[in-house]
Parts: sequence; structure tokens; C-alpha cells
Amino acid sequence: MRSTRAHLPADRRRTRLARTAAAAFAATALLACGDSTGPGAGDAITTLPRDLSAAEVAIVSRSGGFGLDLMARVAATDDRPNIVLSPLSASMALGMTMNGTAGTTLDGMRTALGFEGFTQGEINAGYRDLIDLLTGLDPSVTFGIGNAVWANEDFPFHQSFFDTVTTAFDATVEAADFAAPSTLDAINGWVDDATEGLIPALLTELDPDLKMILLNAIYLDASWTESFDPADTRSASFRRADGSDVTVDLMTRTEVELPYAATNDYVAVELPYGGGAFVMLVVVPHESLDVRTVVQDFDAAAWDALVADLAPLTLDLVSLPKFTVAHDAFLNPVLADMGMAEAFTADADFTNLSPEGDRLCVDFVRQKTFIEVDELGTKAAAATAVGVGPDSFLGVETNRPFFFAIRERLSGTLLFTGIIGDPTLEDAGPQEGEGMCN
Repeated sequence: MRSTRAHLPADRRRTRLARTAAAAFAATALLACGDSTGPGAGDAITTLPRDLSAAEVAIVSRSGGFGLDLMARVAATDDRPNIVLSPLSASMALGMTMNGTAGTTLDGMRTALGFEGFTQGEINAGYRDLIDLLTGLDPSVTFGIGNAVWANEDFPFHQSFFDTVTTAFDATVEAADFAAPSTLDAINGWVDDATEGLIPALLTELDPDLKMILLNAIYLDASWTESFDPADTRSASFRRADGSDVTVDLMTRTEVELPYAATNDYVAVELPYGGGAFVMLVVVPHESLDVRTVVQDFDAAAWDALVADLAPLTLDLVSLPKFTVAHDAFLNPVLADMGMAEAFTADADFTNLSPEGDRLCVDFVRQKTFIEVDELGTKAAAATAVGVGPDSFLGVETNRPFFFAIRERLSGTLLFTGIIGDPTLEDAGPQEGEGMCN
């Protein structure tokens, strides 16, 4: 396998751009964009622009299972009131990284991501097709995906790896001096641009001994199909998990027809954005149940059952608190438990990344997310870095901890998931974590 140091021709450093519904997105020259032909802004979207292949269906399903498992495991170990994750961002960053692995390290990452039984080529094609499908799907929703690789210029890498991530993930590739402060500034600057300023910085420091940083960023700016009237927003009590109350701004709509489901454990409602392809699914457990317990029961089968049970129903009331939440998580421990433990150790095999890949491992996986929900809609962003180195009325009243998922309804892709235990707490600060390379 041919190897090269991380000095690439200029055409390898550019993101391949296509048209998108938002002209401002194209101006950033950072995000993968989709063709905006198809439904016009405001048109209801009831089908995908094309049929999903069997491989795509499987990839979306498996990646959805990964996202639910990831949320359940983080919810079990992270006791901060609010958790917001992006399964899609984590999956794409790790999907790029997986192309550099071999042997049992590859097997472990494939297991963690839920892709057992698929070849690397099939997985890459699934990611490639998903990027093309999701970006530009709804002209009234701004949604973008960006991928990038920063390679330490003094370390050899296989050109074939760079070729793969640029082709399958539209990734930009930059060679840089990891000891230079300007490199950290450039990485954080890319994240800032790719998330439209919602995540101004992802990394607080850059270890010069690291050999590669792999990045994914996603950005969503979506208006509700039918907005909440600010005149109907009222102060209300929100009961936190510990039994204490906090006052929130509760958005409300009455006499509204929306997809609804109810079980012995929860009630759920789906709130559409734009033309209806992108939605927020809000799940409110019954008062006797803890939201984290309910989330931990959401395996792929339970999730599919919930989605299948959603049916339009006229509800007396739907309420949702306004909230702004930033979240910062190191995902190493949960990913190791999900099957890719070897990737974090000295036994890791990154020989498809570098001719010296037998001495590389994943040092950290860090994800930052941001979400803002108000009467008009939702702005959300996520950035993931992989560092490689040595009741009586019928309705849904969200006045207690709840789970939410923002998904593309037609393909089933999970974009963001979250637990909101205190809508007034904007940022609990970074989670402590450290590298795991042995």
C-alpha cells in the first residue's frame, strides 16, 4: 500500500461542493451540500427523492441502533441534568477513522458502529449516499455536513486513506505542524465555520505528539412547520429529576393534530420542521418513571415500535419548554464498552492509515453539541473529533425531564438525541476526560 507524508496537492485540500438550499452555506466552502432540486420551500415532503438501496436501509438502521445505544450508555454514566449527542456526527467521524484500521481493530469498530456483516466499501458507500441524501432534502431547512482531516506533517500516511475519505466523506485534508499554535486555531476555526458559530471551539489544546485529528460537524437550522405563538408562551413549573422545581418558559399549542403515541411508560409527539422530512420526536415518561430508565430501554426494536405507533391525532395541548443547551462529552469509555476497546490501546492496528500504524491508537473521541429551541424552530450543531496518537386531557405536557430525538423521518436517520433534565441550565461545563493510548 503506497504511503505518503501529509503534503497533499491543492485539489485534495478543497471540499467538493454541490448546490444547497442556503446560499450562505456554499459560501463557507466547508460543508457537504446537496442538490436543492425537488420540492420547493414550504412544500410537504412525503417521500424520499429516490428509493434507498438495501445497503442504505441497513446502514441507516444499524447507525440508528448505534445512536440509541450510545445515548443509553452515556445517560447511564453521565449524571449531568442535560445530555445532547449527535449519533450522526459520532458515526461519521468514527466511520472515517475506521478506514485506517485493520484486523481485530477494524472488527471492533465495525461492531461498535453496528456494521457487522458489511464490507468497508459498502459502509463507505452508505455514508457517501447518506450525505448526498440528507443535504438539500428540504429546501426550507438548512442542514449541512462537513468532514475534515488534519494530519501531522511529520508523520507518514497512506495516500489511499486520504483518497478514501475525500471520496466517501467529502473530507478536506490538511497537513500541519501540530506543535504550532496556529494549527489548533485552524481546527477550531473550521469547527466554528462549519457550525455557523454555534460551536466556536472543539479542542482546548493540541498535543504535538498526536498524529491525526479527524473531524465531523453537522449544522441544522429548521423552522417548525407550524410555529408556536409567542403570545401563548407562559411561565410554568418544570419538575426536575431530584423532585425540585424550576420555572421555565413553556411554549404551548392547543387543538393541534400531530403524530402521537402512548404506552404504559410514556407519551410521545412528533413536531415537524419545514416540509416535514425533519422532525423532533419528544418522549415524556410517566411521572413515576425516570427518563434515563426509559431511554435505556430504547433498543432498535423498541425505537422502531415507537415510530411505527405514531399516528395523527388531534391533541388538546402540546407544550415544550424553550431551552438552550450546550454539551461536551468524552466518549472513550462508552465506545470501548460498545466493542472498540482495542482501538484505544497499544494493540490497535492502524496499518491502513500509516506504514507505522502498528504504533498508533485512538487517543480520544470528543463531541460538543449545541441546541436552541424556541417558538420559531431549532438551531443545532455538533462537532466530533477523533484524535489518533501514540394525563386527564389528551396531550403531551413537557413539564418534567424528557428525551428528544431530531431525525430525518423518511430515511430514519438520527441527527441529534438528548435528555433535558433542567431547561434552564445552558452549559454544565466540560466533562473531564483524558487520552487512553497506552
